[in-house]
Amino acid sequence: MNITLKVFAGLRDIIGQSSLQVQVPPGTTVGQLWEQFQQQYPRLQNYSPVALTVNLEYAPPDTELQEGDEVAFIPPVSGGQENEPVRGRSEALPLIAITSEPLDVTALEEAVAHPTCGAVVTFVGRVREHHQGRRVRYLEYEAYPEMARRKMGQIGEEIRARWGVERVAMVHRVGRLTIGEASIVIAVAAPHRAEAFAACRYAIDRLKEDVPIWKKEYWEDGAEWIEEGQPGGKK
Repeated sequence: MNITLKVFAGLRDIIGQSSLQVQVPPGTTVGQLWEQFQQQYPRLQNYSPVALTVNLEYAPPDTELQEGDEVAFIPPVSGGQENEPVRGRSEALPLIAITSEPLDVTALEEAVAHPTCGAVVTFVGRVREHHQGRRVRYLEYEAYPEMARRKMGQIGEEIRARWGVERVAMVHRVGRLTIGEASIVIAVAAPHRAEAFAACRYAIDRLKEDVPIWKKEYWEDGAEWIEEGQPGGKK
């Protein structure tokens, strides 16, 4: 069977490619494919366990692969190629996107604003110049864009179900970002401030927990992928 395999961040650095065509025998599971690559590239054992995905969804290791599946090995996330915004089920969910362009905070706040909403809460994540005692020169963000947009959309639906808040914008930037530039903007509009604050906090926490986006820090004397959390866990 022919399988498309995608790898990211530190895993890509080890394997040397971001996308591969792999042939596996029928009955192979995604976990067995990961073990195969660990044997072929022993440095991958430093990343065990990783999250495994099949066709843009997290999958348990015993998931049996089918012809034409797209598999990804997902290293711990740090929490995307420019893509068109994706709208949710309702036009009230205005914007979910991965982009290489600078983020316009005011435009996103205006996108969620509505006469029925008395509160707009915005979170802006910016590049800071120091991390764990080291001076940061710049960051490089990478995403699995198709899956990232899908997961961000699911977070929007979770917010809708939990608080009844529908006017949510989530945009993450990828590529090289310098000190002070915005890497992510989340804007939430709701009739009342309590729901807006809660939904905005929930959105950033879930995004950092479950959305496949990574960052690499560049210092004066080196660089390193920052891997803080294992995706695909808590929902």
